Amino acid sequence: MFGLSPAELILVGAVAVLLFGANLPKVARSLGQSMAQFRKGMQDLKEELQAAAADVPARPPRRTVRYHDIDDREEATVPKFEPPPAEPRPVEPTQDLV
Repeated sequence: MFGLSPAELILVGAVAVLLFGANLPKVARSLGQSMAQFRKGMQDLKEELQAAAADVPARPPRRTVRYHDIDDREEATVPKFEPPPAEPRPVEPTQDLV
């Protein structure tokens, strides 16, 4: 049960008796009620989801080829590279460095 050995269950029970003492039956009862409410809430949620899934119409079959508005646009063009008309001339050093 819960992946615990009998020795571990006895230890947990002893700790529960030490912590809660005479209030242990009340604590156990409130814990059981909380678990029941949680399970009921989960079942309600599950039923709502199933009902919502039943209301949704089936999807139409997907097309194998999809076209978008962007497919109708022309492709971007880059300006054509034109080389300079002549070879650049080397710059001669000046004598102003001294």
